[in-house]
Amino acid sequence: MKLPKKLKNRYLIIRHGESKANMAEIILSHPEEGIKEDYTLTAEGDNQVRKSIEGTKREGLLDKETIIYSSPFSRCKRTAEITKEVLGTKNEIIFDDRLRERWFGTLEKQHNSNYQAVWDIDKENPKHKEFEVESAQEVQERILSLVNDLENQYSGEKILLVSHGDVLQILQTGFLNQSPGSHREIPHLKTAEIKELK
Repeated sequence: MKLPKKLKNRYLIIRHGESKANMAEIILSHPEEGIKEDYTLTAEGDNQVRKSIEGTKREGLLDKETIIYSSPFSRCKRTAEITKEVLGTKNEIIFDDRLRERWFGTLEKQHNSNYQAVWDIDKENPKHKEFEVESAQEVQERILSLVNDLENQYSGEKILLVSHGDVLQILQTGFLNQSPGSHREIPHLKTAEIKELK
C-alpha cells in the first residue's frame, strides 16, 4: 500500500511516554492486555509527555486545533489524554485499532531483549511471521490504510498519531517509500518523542 504523492494534511507522531511495561522490561502487545490500566504510563511517563507537548505547543507545531488519533492501549490512551489537556483542544480523541501495538506472538510478556531477534529477521524478510509475530509488512499495510483514510476524510488539518515504537518506525518507512523491513535503520523514537512526518 502506498500514500498519495501529495498529502492534504500534516502528520505528526508521538510515541507513548514511559510505561509500566517498559519499566518491567516486558513485551506487551496483546490487545486485551494492552488496554489494562496495569500497563499505563509511569509518573515519569506522564512528565515526559507533558514536557514534549508543552515544547511543541510553544513552537507552534501542535495547537488546540490538532486532531488526535490514538492506539486504544492504556499507555497511548493516557498519552493522548495528557496531550488533549495540555493543548486545550475541544476535539475528542479518536481511538483507532490500526494504531495498536505490533503483535509479538509467542514473545508476549517475555523480556524485551527478544525484540532484537524479530528485528534481525525483519531486515531479511519483512513478511516473516517467526514467533507468530505480525509481520512488518502487515503493520505497514494497516497503518498506511489509516493515513489513506485520513486523507479522504480531512484536508488542511494537523493530525497527531499516538502509537508504539515499532508501529511508528514502520509508519515512517511508508512515508519514505522504503521496505517495512528497514524500520530499525531509521533513528528510533524515544518515549514521548514527537516528530513530523514528511
